[in-house]
Amino acid sequence: MLQTVHEWFWWHRIWLPVNLTWADLEDREGRVYAKVSDLYITIPYSIAFLIIRFLFERFIAPSAAKTLGIKDTLRLKVADNPILEKYFCSRSRNPTQADIDGLSKKCSWSVRQVERWFRRRRNQDRPGIIKKFKEASWRFVFYLSAFIGGIVALYDKPWFYDTKEVWRAFPRQSLLESQYWYYIIEMSFYWSLLFRVAFDIKRKDFKEQIIHHLATLTLLAFSWCANYIRIGTLVMILHDVSDVILELAKIFNYAKLPVICNTLFVLFAFVFIVTRLVIFPFWLIHCTWVYPVLDFPPFFAYYFFNVMLIVLLLLHVFWAYLILRMLNKFLFGNMVGDERSDQEEEEEDDGNTSDSEEQTKFLGHGILKEAHRPLNVEPPARWKY
Repeated sequence: MLQTVHEWFWWHRIWLPVNLTWADLEDREGRVYAKVSDLYITIPYSIAFLIIRFLFERFIAPSAAKTLGIKDTLRLKVADNPILEKYFCSRSRNPTQADIDGLSKKCSWSVRQVERWFRRRRNQDRPGIIKKFKEASWRFVFYLSAFIGGIVALYDKPWFYDTKEVWRAFPRQSLLESQYWYYIIEMSFYWSLLFRVAFDIKRKDFKEQIIHHLATLTLLAFSWCANYIRIGTLVMILHDVSDVILELAKIFNYAKLPVICNTLFVLFAFVFIVTRLVIFPFWLIHCTWVYPVLDFPPFFAYYFFNVMLIVLLLLHVFWAYLILRMLNKFLFGNMVGDERSDQEEEEEDDGNTSDSEEQTKFLGHGILKEAHRPLNVEPPARWKY
């Protein structure tokens, strides 16, 4: 049965245009084609990325944070209370009013004291500025490196300037060494993001991030197997550019440099809209939707690839809506909070100390990447957590 499933899954009619078989994509006459087995190496490479990230966040990021004067805000620790702690850990972080009344009687505390305990306990578990800075600086270093690497790999390629060249001689397009490493490194990085997503700061668009990472990996793997590599490289570099600006804006926000942060945020919003909602649909999706059928009849891989691109576009629209909503409030002075802040990131007044005096944050992210990279944008410094 497994053999039957394998043969059906790799049936050439699914992956290749009519009148072509896998035999046509065997290495010969100096041509080298992408192979499924090449992708196995992305798993150990993703482990290597996790190790490099650990070392970066352990030794390099703290020094950078110290140089920029970034420090964690001191938060009050809650008083020891086994009853409230058991409820907090096993039942709910946000008890109902009825439960608060019951806990008040059990602890012989006032309702106000119980409410304050839960506020401080939630604040105590929230990630500090240093942790956020470590994540943002790591992603900034990778996205910047990937973008520069993408430019080096594509600047002299004809399809970088003329999308019709993407399909010239398709699918008999030899795999270039630069394309090989660009794909392997990007996929390995997204595997590492997926492996770490449960341990990173959890935001309200957590589910969208999971969908984004899975869609990105699926799209990259599929484009590799079907030899849609040229268009895949274009999609990757298109998404990297806005992510670089986004992570840099976060870094300056944590460093409490609002002028630079605000400027980068506006620039990020502009670049995101242009690349994700203009160039991506009207150049790249147009390229994959219109040009292939001029040379051969539509086939399953053609439809599947375009559907996955549409999924990414819908995620772009979702994040663009949040970004524009925040930008509107920021420019017109109505911003009172983050539209997509970290989960449980709303600092609450405990009646005494104001943890909420911390600098605010923004939100956002990237795709074919987060599939790129979901959106994790941090807001201008004057916004409140």
